[in-house]
Amino acid sequence: MFVAPEGYQPVYNPSIPYLGPIHGGLRDGASIFIQGSVPKNITRFHVNLLCGDSESSDVALHFNPRFDGRDKVVFNSRLDGDWGSEEKIRKMPFSKGKSFEMAIMVNSLGYQIKVNGKDFFTFAHRVPVKRVRSIQVAGDVCIQTINVVGGGSPGGDMGGGYPGSHLPGMGGQPVYDPPLPYRNMIPGGMNPKRTIIIRGLVPYGAKSMGINFVVSRSQDIAFHINPRVKEGVVVRNNCSGGKWGSEEREINMNPFQEGQYFDMSIRCGNQRFKVFVNGLHLFDFSHRTSFSDIDWLEVDGDVQISYIHF
Repeated sequence: MFVAPEGYQPVYNPSIPYLGPIHGGLRDGASIFIQGSVPKNITRFHVNLLCGDSESSDVALHFNPRFDGRDKVVFNSRLDGDWGSEEKIRKMPFSKGKSFEMAIMVNSLGYQIKVNGKDFFTFAHRVPVKRVRSIQVAGDVCIQTINVVGGGSPGGDMGGGYPGSHLPGMGGQPVYDPPLPYRNMIPGGMNPKRTIIIRGLVPYGAKSMGINFVVSRSQDIAFHINPRVKEGVVVRNNCSGGKWGSEEREINMNPFQEGQYFDMSIRCGNQRFKVFVNGLHLFDFSHRTSFSDIDWLEVDGDVQISYIHF
């Protein structure tokens, strides 16, 4: 999916305050995903998109939730050391002691902010997007992942994947907040080194979910991933001619926990699928049928999906 060796890799569990580069900057169509949680004793935190590599750089976007008795989110920018006029939204999309997923989507109008899948606010551009070079997060917040998708020069897509991956470009537009059950064609089908990214949340009370790679002409399931939250296992299998194969269950860890976000990368190789979750290798699944026949993806069950990219 990512063509540039210097492409942005996801950041997992960074120390706060955090300041890191966005290699190649941003452009229209790019998105930044931030998954984390706020403590019960939160006062405020902020996310800044900086035009340089230091805290003193110009700020293209300042996003600042404040829990001060009159809860609000403040938006602003800073140019040549001077802050602009504040825009205050007097509603709070974050809950004390709760996890969240925030998406910053860049378009021609500005930065469209979503929190937990819901539109929150669009902050109009005051500084050219192409000047953005880094992201800063500070304050009362715990961050699980920071991920940039679609940054850098046109033709290059950055983000997702897993540590050390530099994968070829992929077609298709990202799908945001799809309703479940999700069933859709995989543009161009499967091929070696193709990676599919799925991000979501395991809600409290979840029992299980399913991800299927399907051969549409036969309805065979070439690859079935079935996290069973209550059992603490991730079952893998295939189904051919209506008959299930032998299950595989062995894993060293179970990243699918109630109330937790996950960032899954599923890479198709010549011999097997490689699956990474939150940057760590979870398991391999050897092909039992021809992967080139796979042309549909299905997702269903006790899960909230925020993003899918083929």
